[in-house]
Amino acid sequence: MTRITAFKTKYAPPLILGGILLLIWQLAADAVNMGHILPGPLQILQRTWELREALILHHMPSTLLTILCGWLLSVLIGTGLAVLMHFSRHIEAMLHHALIVTQTIPVMCISPLFVLWLGYTMGARLIAVVLSTFYAITLNTFDGLQETDTKKKELMRTYGANRLQIFLRLEAPSALPKLFTALKMTIPWAVVDAAVAEWLGATQGLGYFSKRMISKMDGAAVFAPLLILSVLALLGMAVLELAERKAAGYRSEL
Repeated sequence: MTRITAFKTKYAPPLILGGILLLIWQLAADAVNMGHILPGPLQILQRTWELREALILHHMPSTLLTILCGWLLSVLIGTGLAVLMHFSRHIEAMLHHALIVTQTIPVMCISPLFVLWLGYTMGARLIAVVLSTFYAITLNTFDGLQETDTKKKELMRTYGANRLQIFLRLEAPSALPKLFTALKMTIPWAVVDAAVAEWLGATQGLGYFSKRMISKMDGAAVFAPLLILSVLALLGMAVLELAERKAAGYRSEL
C-alpha cells in the first residue's frame, strides 16, 4: 500500500495533467481538421508507427550516439574543470568569466559555423551538445565541492587525512547531489541540441528527418521524431533517478 500511495502522490498529478493537455490538443486538431499543420496526438502516434523502421533503425542510432557521446564528454569536461577550480583559486579566477562567456552565444546561431569548419560530421554536432551542457555541470559540481562541511574537513585533518583523502572521502561524495541535479538538467538539453544540430547540418538523424518532413508538408511525420526524442529524454532521466538512489545509499554509508 505504501508503494501504491507513493506512486499516486508522485506520478498521478503529472499523468492527469498530461492526459488533459493531450485531450485538449486532440480536440483542437479535430476542430481545425488540418493535419498537415496541426496533427493530433493520435495521428502522430499512428504516423510514428508507420515510420518506425526508418526512424528507429536508420535515424535514431545516429541521434542517440550524438546525445550520449556529447553528454558524456560534457560530464568529463565539466567535472574536470570543477575539480581544477576547486583545487586552485588561480584556475578558478581564470576560468570563471571565460565559462560565462561561452554561454552568452546561442548554440543555434553558431552551429552552422561548426558545419562550415567540420562538414556534416559528428564532430560538429558534438561541439554543439557540449557547449550547451558542460557549463551547468561545471558550475553545479564546483558549488557542491565548495559547500562541503568545513567542520567535517577539519575533523578529517585532525585524524591525519591528506588533501586527496579529504577530496575522495568527503568532498566528492558531498558534491554528488549537485552533480546529479546538473546531470538531470542537461540530459534534456543534450537531446534538444543534438536534434537542433542535426536540423542545421546533418545527413541523417531524427532532427534531419523532421526537417525533411516539413518540405513534404507531413505534419504528423514532423512530430514523430520529436516523440521519440521525448521518450529518449524520459528514459535518460529515469536512469539518472536510479543512479542517484544508488549514490544516495553510497553516501549514507560514509
